[in-house]
Amino acid sequence: MRCLLVGNYGVRNIGDEALREYFIAAFPDVYWTVLGVDVPRLPFGFRSFFTSWLRTISAIRRSDAVVFGGGSLFTDSESVFACVLWWWHGFVARILGKPLFLAFQGVGPFRTSFAQLLARSTFEKALFVSVRDEASLKRIERWNLRSKPILTFDPVFALFSTKKPTKQQKRILAVIPRANSDDAFFVAVSSLLLKPFDEVRILLMQPDSCEQRIAARIQAMTTVPSVTISVTSVDQLLTEVAGVGEVISQRYHGALAARAMGIDASVIPQSAGDKLDELRKLPKNSEERSRLLGFVEEGKKSLLKALAVVG
Repeated sequence: MRCLLVGNYGVRNIGDEALREYFIAAFPDVYWTVLGVDVPRLPFGFRSFFTSWLRTISAIRRSDAVVFGGGSLFTDSESVFACVLWWWHGFVARILGKPLFLAFQGVGPFRTSFAQLLARSTFEKALFVSVRDEASLKRIERWNLRSKPILTFDPVFALFSTKKPTKQQKRILAVIPRANSDDAFFVAVSSLLLKPFDEVRILLMQPDSCEQRIAARIQAMTTVPSVTISVTSVDQLLTEVAGVGEVISQRYHGALAARAMGIDASVIPQSAGDKLDELRKLPKNSEERSRLLGFVEEGKKSLLKALAVVG
């Protein structure tokens, strides 16, 4: 079958690219057209109107279904615009008569009722919904969904779990910041740097000028050799994380990579109830790892079953 895969792809964010890789590898019988990679996003503003968005309309028309593939698409933690943008893509798909599947979604937190309304409007029209954490499940429990939502986990966890940590003679700390890392993150980094590390590696998962400035601030805090590394692929992220002894991260998929490999990770949320906060709360043991892998597999099977109905 043919599906349009909708997500925040093609913007050099390693976590989102890992999600794209998962869907392509986990569902080989689906012919995926990837939004942001194969076709552009639908226009939402003056400049975007002059992109080749008619190709996207054509891709939707040719698709058997539109699948929103993982990530925290519906949240206004940083901007209400994100909810408007993804609602718009769901709305156009429905206008063109295509069924919506919302898979492995992180939902919220919401700062505004408008953003929540847009999310609810999209979720209520979906034929299938699975969410990656209990906080997301609680947020949508009272919505009038067409089918019972499925609790699963971020599917990238299964992708990351295939990588094994490498033995190191040095004690190496990996610091994974965001361009907008807050004071809580720097306080946590400062506290962790009191440990006797031999080296600090600063991993930038979206290495723009803002993240470079954050990296320079972290380097100024260290008293041991430090290096800044621009991570440009999923494989590189896994290799870099596998080669350290401890991680502190305000990037969700950076922390997830460490957890998947059994490496000690300090996860620093940006707000209460966000995806990092939910990840931080999870137990750190092999039993939990197996449980989460089971959730991912269940989410995969459930989506395959749902797609088969329209395929």
